[in-house]
Amino acid sequence: MSHSQRPPAYSILSTPPDMSLSPEQQSLKERFDAELGPDAFDAPWSRLLKHSPEMFAASLRLTAVPKRKGHLSPKIQSLISLAVAAASTHLHVPDIQRYTKAALANGASKAEIVEVLYLTSTLGIHACNIGVPLLVEVLKEEGREVKSGMDGMNKEQWELKEEFEKKRGYWHAFWEDFLRLSPEFFGAYVEFSSVPWVNEGGKGVLEPKVCMV
Repeated sequence: MSHSQRPPAYSILSTPPDMSLSPEQQSLKERFDAELGPDAFDAPWSRLLKHSPEMFAASLRLTAVPKRKGHLSPKIQSLISLAVAAASTHLHVPDIQRYTKAALANGASKAEIVEVLYLTSTLGIHACNIGVPLLVEVLKEEGREVKSGMDGMNKEQWELKEEFEKKRGYWHAFWEDFLRLSPEFFGAYVEFSSVPWVNEGGKGVLEPKVCMV
């Protein structure tokens, strides 16, 4: 089988053909139905129950807490779960599908789901927030001159800072080294990261408390 024909890793363990359950597994399945609802029991949960009842029980207990507490509506819980699944540090396709379906079932609009994905897509930039200051430290250790703050920035860089503040509504010192070292990439990031913040006339479709999660 060629690389392009290979099934994704998450699909290699297919749903067990024999889903006859032991008394322990049946008890866990009944608990699942009571806690999360029978509609939530999909193929990944089925595999986990079959292959590792212990992990199934632990995962069920953890997953059920926010649903049981209910401080956030089912729609908001689904959107937050979607954001976690779609984050660059996770990127779990089955959960992206699962929570997209759950969000729609709980009343989320397509625009709200797309905006969640917009917001989540910027998480990868945090590698630069950590890595760029470390790069500057190394450059200084090698005796290279690296100015601090906005000192010596040209007109284009000042305009990019102003654009960021206008579109994103804040500024932090860690952006300064990033802006100094690569104004081209910083400018592209400003445009990319600002889409959800300027969409719908700067209002977006999600309520502010969801955007800040």
